[in-house]
Amino acid sequence: MAVANRIVAEILEEVKTRVRPGVETRELDELAEACCRRYKVKPAFKGYRGYKHALCIAVNEEVVHGIPGPRQLKPGDLVSLDFGVIHDGFYGDAAITVPVGEVTPQAQLLAKATEESLYAGIAEFKVGGRLGDISHAIQTTVEKYGFSVIRQFVGHGIGRSLHEDPQIPNFGSRGKGPVLKVGMTLAIEPMTSAGSWEVRILEDGWTAVTADGSLAAHFEHTVALTEKGVLILSRL
Repeated sequence: MAVANRIVAEILEEVKTRVRPGVETRELDELAEACCRRYKVKPAFKGYRGYKHALCIAVNEEVVHGIPGPRQLKPGDLVSLDFGVIHDGFYGDAAITVPVGEVTPQAQLLAKATEESLYAGIAEFKVGGRLGDISHAIQTTVEKYGFSVIRQFVGHGIGRSLHEDPQIPNFGSRGKGPVLKVGMTLAIEPMTSAGSWEVRILEDGWTAVTADGSLAAHFEHTVALTEKGVLILSRL
């Protein structure tokens, strides 16, 4: 899993360098898939429940599961890139949110709050803690900035499958849920909105957007709990 997630991190970093005005989202997807061939790994999302692409690309009000296509990125867009691979039977999964050129102060702050909430959640991944500790840390971090956590989508266990138990809501109470133990591997992924937490799914059956059209952001790391503490597997 360390190898799989290291590859995810390196490919996301390469794709991130290509995010600029005028680039079509399908070009980013094609790059991600080409990188998979170079690293000799399989894209985890392609073929998953019928999804046809290697990369999920969500722009502005799109929260998650955005489909790559001819859409050109524009200055001021906020773009979330969600990506995973399969290496030797194990999965890696991570997401980042990237500005396209200069973005609004609100977009900057939303991305900052979301990434900060990810690390706040990771800090609560401790032996003997509870899953709700992670959820609570994410929610309180996001809400202190005046933003909302998306409630319809969750983080998840990960390993030999892309999505395993337990589910990890991005909201909740401390001291609730399963006990955290050595050997657990989780994909922690706050998804946030500058407005309401409610979402709707577009006619393509995949793309989730904020119901009120407000900006969204998404960060994710795959993490492992060891005797010595938490390891962030998908960080360069």
